[in-house]
Amino acid sequence: MPGLVAYDRARAVRYAEAWALKRNPRYMNFDGMGGDCTNFASQCLFAGCGVMNYARDVGWYYIGPNRRAAAWSGVEYLHRFLVANRGAGPFAVEADPADLRPGDLVQLGTAGGRFYHTPVVVAVAGGQILVAAHTFDALYRPLSSYSFSALRCLHIAGARRP
Repeated sequence: MPGLVAYDRARAVRYAEAWALKRNPRYMNFDGMGGDCTNFASQCLFAGCGVMNYARDVGWYYIGPNRRAAAWSGVEYLHRFLVANRGAGPFAVEADPADLRPGDLVQLGTAGGRFYHTPVVVAVAGGQILVAAHTFDALYRPLSSYSFSALRCLHIAGARRP
């Protein structure tokens, strides 16, 4: 049984603050290939837990541009990984927006249920959820300023060591 790892929300937020408006050269920039938002969200998650899941096809990892899991940079794949993960790496539960905390993720979608953007929660203040994101770079942007029809909230519950 993998050991539990506490999710360091403060560390995830510090990473988001440091890299929201620029790119970490250790990771590929996906802006020209569909967007960099989920890649950035994964970087923040990794900063907060320090554990990847190297399971081929269903894991969550980044070794290099051509050696990464689909869940590292794909909105739907990341959601699927986080809510179903019983192995190594971070795991999440879907939550109500009122239950979000810094370090959690939100995913924005269309009325038809296609999710297309993954911002990272960096603060919850005065009833406002503030996020950081790539593709449409943002830092401390109110979630309410985005235009979306569907919202998924992912509360990061922790992580597991392999």
